[in-house]
This record gives sequence, structure tokens and C-alpha cells, in this order.
Amino acid sequence: MMEALAPEHATERKPPGSILFMCGMNAIRSPMAEALAKSILPAGTYVASAGVRPGERDPFVDVVMAELGLSVGRHQPHSLDELEDDYFDMIVTLAPEAHHAALELTRSMAIDVIYWPTPDPTTARGTREQIVTAYREVRDHLATLIRHRLLARSPSRVP
Repeated sequence: MMEALAPEHATERKPPGSILFMCGMNAIRSPMAEALAKSILPAGTYVASAGVRPGERDPFVDVVMAELGLSVGRHQPHSLDELEDDYFDMIVTLAPEAHHAALELTRSMAIDVIYWPTPDPTTARGTREQIVTAYREVRDHLATLIRHRLLARSPSRVP
């Protein structure tokens, strides 16, 4: 399922009450999105993250989130099977394999599944600073999408 209304046709959209961010291994993109959403969206919005399969914690995530005063805390990557809650108003997928898994998971449910193509910063090569820059770009990309696509807004505020 895709978003029902394009922003130009929506008069006012409320943020979903519960959101799951999904990526391949729940190590970089989805935990970043979870921490960012918790800091940006209204209090009371339930936000979680998961991967198609569990990966390993990535220290560069801690570095770039700390630059914003945020943390993924004691987050340990986990898969969909390990989620405590399994109902969400919306699932935002950040990688193709996560999108396919979410569509399969929700085919008999009324849950919005939205795909936000997000680069994998682990493919970055070069110096430490060049690699950290790739992680910053992913973090900033996710923050922008969360602000512009998930916060309540009226058409006059759409950039």
C-alpha cells in the first residue's frame, strides 16, 4: 500500500500513532530513523525498528547521532521475529529487501507500507572522515524525510 493522499490533496495529515522502521539488518538505517523519529515526532508516538535479519551494532551510528545529541542507546540489532509488538499504523522501509518483507508480512493487514530508498553507508570507502560523512548524509536524509513526510502539515507548509 502507498500513501493514500498526495500532500497537495491532503488538508491536514496527522502523524501515525505507531511506526516501524525496517532495513536489512537493523544496524544502521532503521535504528537511526527510530532515534530521529522519537526526537522529532510528537510525544506518545510509538516508534520501533527491526531488520529482515539481525546484524551487528555499528559504531559509526553512535558517532553521527551523538553529533545531534541523540543516541540509539543500548539498541541491539534484531529481526522482525524478535519484535515485542507486531501492529503498527505504518511501516517505513529503507531497503529493497525490507520493503519486500514488509509487503509480504502485511498483505492481509491494513497497514501503510512506505518505501524510502536510503543508501547503505557501509559501501562508503576512503578515509574515516569520508566514511563518517556518508553516515551523516544518511542521518540527515532520514531526518528530512521524517520531518517532511510524517509530521502533521497542511498544503501551505509543504516545501
